[in-house]
Amino acid sequence: MKNFKYKLSAAILPIITIMAMPTNLMAQAAKSAPQPIPLQDNVPKAQDIPYPATMILDVDATDISRAIFNVKQTIPVKKAGKMTLLYPEWLPGKHAPRGAISEMAGLKIMANGKLLNWTRDPLNVYAFHIDVPSDNINLDISFQFLSPIQRDEGRITVTNEMMNIQWEMVALYPAGYFTRQIPIKPSVTLPTGWTGIAALDGAKISNNAKGVRIDYDVTDFETFVDSPMFAGKYYKKWDLGHNVTLNVVADDAKFLEAKDEHIAVHRNLVEEAVILFGAKHFDRYEFLLGLTEKLGGVGLEHHRSSENTRDTGYFTKWDEKEWTRGLLPHELVHSWNGKYRRPEKLWTPDFDTPMQDNLLWVYEGQTSFWDLVLGARSGIQSKELVLGEWARYAAYYATQPGREWRSVEDTTHDPIIAARKAKPFSSWQRNEDYYNEGSLVWLATDMKLRELSGGNKSLDDFAKAFFGVNDGDWGQLTYNFDTITGILNDIAPYDWAKFLHDRIIMPNQAAPLEGIIAGGYQLVWKDTPNVYDKQRGKEFGGLDLSHSIGITIGKSGEIGNVIWNSPAFNEALVAGTKIIAVGDLSYSTEAMSDAMQTARDGKTPIKLIVERAGRVRTILINYHDGIKYPHLEKIGEGETALDLLLTARRSQ
Repeated sequence: MKNFKYKLSAAILPIITIMAMPTNLMAQAAKSAPQPIPLQDNVPKAQDIPYPATMILDVDATDISRAIFNVKQTIPVKKAGKMTLLYPEWLPGKHAPRGAISEMAGLKIMANGKLLNWTRDPLNVYAFHIDVPSDNINLDISFQFLSPIQRDEGRITVTNEMMNIQWEMVALYPAGYFTRQIPIKPSVTLPTGWTGIAALDGAKISNNAKGVRIDYDVTDFETFVDSPMFAGKYYKKWDLGHNVTLNVVADDAKFLEAKDEHIAVHRNLVEEAVILFGAKHFDRYEFLLGLTEKLGGVGLEHHRSSENTRDTGYFTKWDEKEWTRGLLPHELVHSWNGKYRRPEKLWTPDFDTPMQDNLLWVYEGQTSFWDLVLGARSGIQSKELVLGEWARYAAYYATQPGREWRSVEDTTHDPIIAARKAKPFSSWQRNEDYYNEGSLVWLATDMKLRELSGGNKSLDDFAKAFFGVNDGDWGQLTYNFDTITGILNDIAPYDWAKFLHDRIIMPNQAAPLEGIIAGGYQLVWKDTPNVYDKQRGKEFGGLDLSHSIGITIGKSGEIGNVIWNSPAFNEALVAGTKIIAVGDLSYSTEAMSDAMQTARDGKTPIKLIVERAGRVRTILINYHDGIKYPHLEKIGEGETALDLLLTARRSQ
């Protein structure tokens, strides 16, 4: 009997279990349920050992009509067997996986005149696997880099007048080695009559039937990628002292007509930078500057050079373009901050290893502080313009709603998260705020050092202690958070870890305006723009009503940015909406400004007729405080700490 009861219970138990299962789980039980296949990394890890031969690279850049670079590369291989070639993916200065592999085409790999099969790695699409057929053989590689010819394809890097060659776009390298251990001998052929400049050594120039050929000495692949080229039909250069050269290509020769006083402030910039840091981490430095309305914009740092573009009026419309002249100070500072001193997790042994961006508030944020300081000290920018730019940042972060949930440090991951694409509500989502809010944090740090030391110490002392070491060393010296706080404590003892943690790592903090106040200034609002906003507004046209109704408006009435929880946001206005009319008048900046002024009576709403996606509607915005622009206004009389910070050091 006992045995029968046991068997019966065992038989009915599965039925009872199934009846007790929820319907959705019963349905799932009837589905096939595969298990994941373990991911296998087939790319050899980089080792700090020499690659046993020198790669040869020949780039034909003469096809400017079609913007095609034709690449031939020879990679000697000592041993037969499996080999992986990599196309650069994680690129210093871009802080993200921005390798332009989608523009690479026509890849062929030959050995002893025979075509080898290659296989792209499905896990790492920047990796190509091949079987090398024998020992001591050359891999003869060819491909084309199809540079974008329309802006929706990417940044334009080739025009009929100039080009910007970023070498990582036109070369492969063997996996398994630190890139500093891979030798390469590069050459490039440019159109006839063109001049090409790169911070590569041993340039030998010759002319042939195709154009102008430049052969360089052997260098390592890391230095090679870090030494891009600007080339062009119209070229001029100026010696700025300290082995620094300003190299300029332009859309037309007339845009190269710089006055002596224009070049003088660039010389001042170099002098002020050397005084500030107290050491150089380059043997020579090449500013590569394109003055163009055609080539895509760039501002990118390198150890011995920088890639920069400004519009064609940089020299010829000098007074109107002052607000744009902060780019060269920024990229020069990066030779010290970012290229020499580099966050330990942003330094990688090759271009395949992912970067970790947490300390970009030092790498970029402190650079954004020093570019303003050096801009004023050198005279490239006036003190009034620098104060106007800081006023813009202070106002933005004082009212930015996204600070509530997202820290400055978290924005350091934005180059990877967002890849610098436009956002529907950037004031709530936040952007790469580690640049400009970072500059305000470092301004606060400078003023705290002055306070703690009775005015005897400042961030200049940090610059010398942190960047001004090992004169002549142009390798990389890494650091972490504790390195930063340790040096600050050596200068003036304080709880610097908490100071920086609160302002950088914690969200929902007050905007770091204490440096402005300690520097003897305060943020105030006026109905006319400061000098920085005035020049910037003239360039783009339209109206910046960010600090009033919460929108920016383009020349034709199209809404750009909308501030989260602003009066405009509360009326469901979004980017791309077009303002057709203001009151009874067709849209114009004058009509909008007049309506803002009329509404100051405290009762008249701002009436707008707007259109989006074929839908027209009328809205009334009950805002009555007029247009507001930020300014930094001095507190009291006399020279302040902020005035001292921006004072030239050349004559001291």
